[in-house]
Amino acid sequence: MDLSAKTSRSLLSPLERRLDRIVLPRIPRWIETYHLTWLTLLWCGLIVVFSARARDDIRWLWLASAAIALHYLTDHFDGKVGKLRGTGLVQWGYYMDHLFDYVFLCSLIVGYALLLPERSTFDCLLLLASFSGLLVHTFLRVATMHDFTISLGWFGPTEFRIALIIINALIIRAGTERMQRALPWVAAGGAVAMAIEVWRTQRALWRIDMEIKERQQL
Repeated sequence: MDLSAKTSRSLLSPLERRLDRIVLPRIPRWIETYHLTWLTLLWCGLIVVFSARARDDIRWLWLASAAIALHYLTDHFDGKVGKLRGTGLVQWGYYMDHLFDYVFLCSLIVGYALLLPERSTFDCLLLLASFSGLLVHTFLRVATMHDFTISLGWFGPTEFRIALIIINALIIRAGTERMQRALPWVAAGGAVAMAIEVWRTQRALWRIDMEIKERQQL
């Protein structure tokens, strides 16, 4: 399977494809795919630092949102730069890019855990568990079905980051109380989405296995 062949059916995918045609040729030649991948660690560290500082001054969340936006740019273009120039590292890129997806998710949850009162820590752990489960589901689906779809319906990584930036703006404007109340529901929503995807996938895999058995018996 071509590990670089991601597909996305998200709402903003058509717009992103047009953006790619404009931006990719203008990325300087000295910036390579692995440079963009490694920058994820910088953005993740800044998200944690800025979120922690926001506990004393909520305006620091604007910088956390800026780090999220920068992460989008480097994460979106890292593989595409290598593919366009023929300099991509497919196996390394697949492993590191998706390992760093988990690091990015952890940085977000840790950042919110540092920002919110201690009573929200358990809810943050539930959030991490449910969304990490969706990541694991995606990677297992790649291995078993060779289906590298990175969107859940119309909702993909780009929409996820936009939602985070909107959430941060709402926190800056209205404080953290509403987020504290919403966290359990968001975690539950992630768990339900994961359960639905797991149910659909295991049924598809069951059918595949049954078809293989029937062919073997002929």
